[in-house]
Amino acid sequence: MKQSQKVVCLVLLFVVAIALFMGYKLTGNLDYVLSRRSIRLATMLVVGVSIAFASLIFQTVTNNRILTPAMMGYEAIFILFQTILVFCYGDSALQLIPQELNFLYAVLLMMVFSLFMYLLIFGRKGKSIYYLLLMGMVMGTLFMTSSQFLQVLIDPDDFAVIQNYMFVSFAKMNSKLLLIASVALFLAILLALRYLRYLNVIALGREHAINLGLNYYRLIRIYLLIIALLVSVSTALVGPITFLGILVTNLTYELFHTRKHEHMLWLCSLIACTCIIAGQFLVEHVLRFSTTVSIVINFIGGVYFMYLIWKTRKRAN
Repeated sequence: MKQSQKVVCLVLLFVVAIALFMGYKLTGNLDYVLSRRSIRLATMLVVGVSIAFASLIFQTVTNNRILTPAMMGYEAIFILFQTILVFCYGDSALQLIPQELNFLYAVLLMMVFSLFMYLLIFGRKGKSIYYLLLMGMVMGTLFMTSSQFLQVLIDPDDFAVIQNYMFVSFAKMNSKLLLIASVALFLAILLALRYLRYLNVIALGREHAINLGLNYYRLIRIYLLIIALLVSVSTALVGPITFLGILVTNLTYELFHTRKHEHMLWLCSLIACTCIIAGQFLVEHVLRFSTTVSIVINFIGGVYFMYLIWKTRKRAN
């Protein structure tokens, strides 16, 4: 099948998924039902584009197809931040700190962490990006362990508040938060598009990028800030989706045999949005809310992740 035909099929799947989600069992007060579904659809689109852009840029920077931004501990920071708030203020934390401010604080915290990690690892030239990944994994484990320790100490009723942030849910209807997240996504995409042409060179590796005249360390710092902003947008809106990035990026690699990021980013975004919308439709109308979309996506993504590891090992042998 030609590339153009694959793109057409992908667009059709995307349109069908939206039509099913918006139109299936459309009864009752149509204005009310359509408005609620529209907000949830917009949330899924924002999350899908954020994860697609962040994952693809991250894999290009690290030159590894089986890594996601979750390796850097961004999601662990978000969970720790919410846990500390509930630990200090209990279930009244939501009343003391509005969701809009909570979102802005979380974004700022993730971006400061990203900048701190960059300065810590690349403060001295010559360090590999894998030092950054290793430090991110260690810090992420530390943050997650700290969160679990605090969660054991808090009241069970307060723990239910934290669970709203730990598991993905598209039922969080906050149009103001969605508007702020959409603006943040728009700014991140504008910044990413400005430095998009360098990604094709960054994909060649650090040595080649430096030899071709790029300011490698400055670009890495910019890309890390973009990734932090994109991850914070999706995580603050619905919660962490660990394996979605691996799933959609590798589907993009397999379906569309191109390495031009000006095409791959948008194709990956289409695949991500289609997967999320189809997964949410499956959870609502087939599984009857017996599970969550994050469990479905993480299960499929986890199986696909194991397949990628097996495939890579087979090639190495």
